[in-house]
Amino acid sequence: MTAERDALKDAFLARAGLAGARRERLAGDASTRAYERLYLAGGGRRIFMDQPPVESAPCPPDADAGARRSLGYNAMARLAAGRVDAFVAVAGWLNQAGLSAPRIEAFDAGQGLAVMEDLGDDLFGTLIAGGADEGPLYEAALDALIHMQDQPVPGRLGAEAGLDWPLLTYDALALETAADLLPDWLPALRPGVRVDAAARRDWSSLWRPILERGEAGARVFCHRDYHVENLIWLPDREGPARVGMVDFQDAVLAHPAWDLSMLLHDARRDVSRTLSDTLLGRYLERSRYADELPIASDFHALGALNICRIIGVFARLVVRDGRPRYEAFLPRMWGYLDACLADPGLSDLRAWLDACVPADARR
Repeated sequence: MTAERDALKDAFLARAGLAGARRERLAGDASTRAYERLYLAGGGRRIFMDQPPVESAPCPPDADAGARRSLGYNAMARLAAGRVDAFVAVAGWLNQAGLSAPRIEAFDAGQGLAVMEDLGDDLFGTLIAGGADEGPLYEAALDALIHMQDQPVPGRLGAEAGLDWPLLTYDALALETAADLLPDWLPALRPGVRVDAAARRDWSSLWRPILERGEAGARVFCHRDYHVENLIWLPDREGPARVGMVDFQDAVLAHPAWDLSMLLHDARRDVSRTLSDTLLGRYLERSRYADELPIASDFHALGALNICRIIGVFARLVVRDGRPRYEAFLPRMWGYLDACLADPGLSDLRAWLDACVPADARR
């Protein structure tokens, strides 16, 4: 943290009338963001988000595939590049939809700073680890997801905050970029993994019909990182608003199965096969998309893609970024992947992994 950045933050808080607040740094994650809790002089708390504008640019909404490839990973994957205006715009839409996102009190998109409502510390994951019954919490998370997916989705977000943020489609190129993280990075972490040019061509061919299904089914608002470490229990609210949401700035228009996979293929805690099957059944009973799409098979196929993405991301975090703790999550992800690949429709993908990723590399 540089002195110049500190001065910017101090000036921002002063403009927001919060210069006298006591500041407490909060634990971070794998992103370039940092958070502080503000204790106001007159009582009450707020959250202060610091997202320095250090990442490459987000995806331009009108960029074609070639332009996106030349612009790099954020554009290919249709990531928001940590932009505060994305967070503010998505938060506004979620609140208007009857869900619970932090209400924004002040922001400076250019400097990457925002002050927002403090939704508290009762993360679903923390409550479950402390002994809370996971069933009702997961049911609430699933019902909030269904409510979110039932809302009409505009092409632009943020008008109420004076912003104009595009909600882009999680299209075939973005999905391809996600799948390719595994062959791009796993060999550097597990030397026994061998992906030659022919195997790489086969990998691309195997995913092509799944990418097409993912893009064709992209019709709902997608949080994109919907899991219990990003959900906060708010029992004093009603219905889907009891589920507070954070870390949604990369939201896209996507296939309904994507957020379902994020919830049930959780990298940081085990979601049992029994619980996963129960929640999938609840989703199939309650979501209108179960009548429009082959949700169960798409959940396995796009779930497998999502899991491969996460394995690749964690390998990259360990190898490139020097964050060894993420290696501990890999066995869980391989277990989820095995469950998805039990779908007979994914037998060719299972055969590719058996040929290219030896058993001792799946750990």
